Amino acid sequence: MNTMSTTTAPTATAAPAFNPALLVGGYEVVIGFETHTQLATKSKIFSRASTAFGAEPNTQASAVDLALPGTLPVMNREAVACAIKLGLALGSHVAPRSIFARKNYFYPDLPKGYQISQFEIPVVQGGEVSFYVEEGKQTVQKTVRLVRAHLEEDAGKSVHEGLQGMSGIDLNRAGTPLLEIVTEPDLRSTAQAVAYAKELHKIVTWIGICDGNMQEGSFRCDANVSVRKPGAALGTRREIKNLNSFKSMQQAIDFEIRWQIEQLEDGHTIQQATVLFDPDTGETRAMRSKEDSADYRYFPDPDLPPLVIAPEWIEQVKANMPELPRHMAARFVAQYQLPEYDASQLTLSRDMAAYFEATAQACEQPKLAANWVMGELSRRLNMDEKDVTQSPVSTTQLAALIKRIHDGTISNNAAKQVFDALWTGEATDVDATIEAKGLKQMNDAGALEAIINEVIAANPDNVAQYKAGKDKAFNALVGQIMKASKGKANPAQANEMLKRLLG
Repeated sequence: MNTMSTTTAPTATAAPAFNPALLVGGYEVVIGFETHTQLATKSKIFSRASTAFGAEPNTQASAVDLALPGTLPVMNREAVACAIKLGLALGSHVAPRSIFARKNYFYPDLPKGYQISQFEIPVVQGGEVSFYVEEGKQTVQKTVRLVRAHLEEDAGKSVHEGLQGMSGIDLNRAGTPLLEIVTEPDLRSTAQAVAYAKELHKIVTWIGICDGNMQEGSFRCDANVSVRKPGAALGTRREIKNLNSFKSMQQAIDFEIRWQIEQLEDGHTIQQATVLFDPDTGETRAMRSKEDSADYRYFPDPDLPPLVIAPEWIEQVKANMPELPRHMAARFVAQYQLPEYDASQLTLSRDMAAYFEATAQACEQPKLAANWVMGELSRRLNMDEKDVTQSPVSTTQLAALIKRIHDGTISNNAAKQVFDALWTGEATDVDATIEAKGLKQMNDAGALEAIINEVIAANPDNVAQYKAGKDKAFNALVGQIMKASKGKANPAQANEMLKRLLG
């Protein structure tokens, strides 16, 4: 669990160092993120109206959400608890006192003309998110500094489809509780941006404050993108709004980077703007000029007192927090001697981590268990578009299979045949399937030696090439041995014996 003091802000991590390998056309990319995370509460942030998705338009908009005369907002305690959880998970400072403000702007989906948010004193301050990303041929760890996370209400939604050229307003989302999570401009590539978003998505779903459904708008990312020549001041940023999939995120940021560089190379200047991504064309387009904080005329909301969070409340939330993914990954490294990369992949979700750990403990071969969970199991889950909780192969079955690989009963290739039978429902018992399919490895050294001698006698050219120093010839001989044994020869034993017999 996080042991950071809840009364002092954490020490900030340094800004990322310049990396020439990440330059695009001679330009350094600079990206910051704002992520709107819909909190997993049953009611809205200041009213008792439901937050359930999919209701008929305007059936879940209360008088409080619309700020009708005579109504007063009342803070949702569970939304505050979610903010505390996030602060603890990200190593942030949870403010003992924070202020709600009115953010004034005029859109059709905001009938009261302002949004209740937090400005000068947010509830969560600082913190960081660390993640792994592939750069070149290496997998490296990156850390992004967070500025803040503040509580706010969502606006409604403009609807344009199916209205014969008109637009409609659905206010069901108005008042839905959000945490807006804001980073420093620490990201230096599209790959880093997507990896950060995936890591943050993992964290908020892991601690249970958000369902993470991007298609329903529960996790919406805005990317602030700019480019600059190395060593120059920060360029003018353009904000790509409401990226609702990791694929769209990658495409949109890549296009925006190319567009900005082309504009600068052609002698144009970049105008600060809010842009939208069109997945059909793969392009971004300007929607409006980008506002600054002064344009919103923030002032403290007169209907809401300061939000006061007692240290006892923070400690209570901390005591009920699950083991965080970064802590679990560190434990997997220490307890199971796994590489850091394996540990990070196995903790992409709580369900995946639980599946691995149950398998590893049952078979007592954690590295083999990790390889199978990250490899064959994940491959089949992706093919069938299943979650790990829907796996037809139980942890007990996979553990039994791994035991038979480890003790030499079956080869890895044979194990895949057994796994397939378990996955399709053809079989349920590992040992019975091995027997029924005749998959046991050949453990008779005499019989194996006889097969190897026959292969050597039948392949003089390969033997001569091997003795001349060509390793491919050796692999060819091993292939012939496996073929002659119908795949039942133990590959390691066959390799060792072949080398001995060839001298």
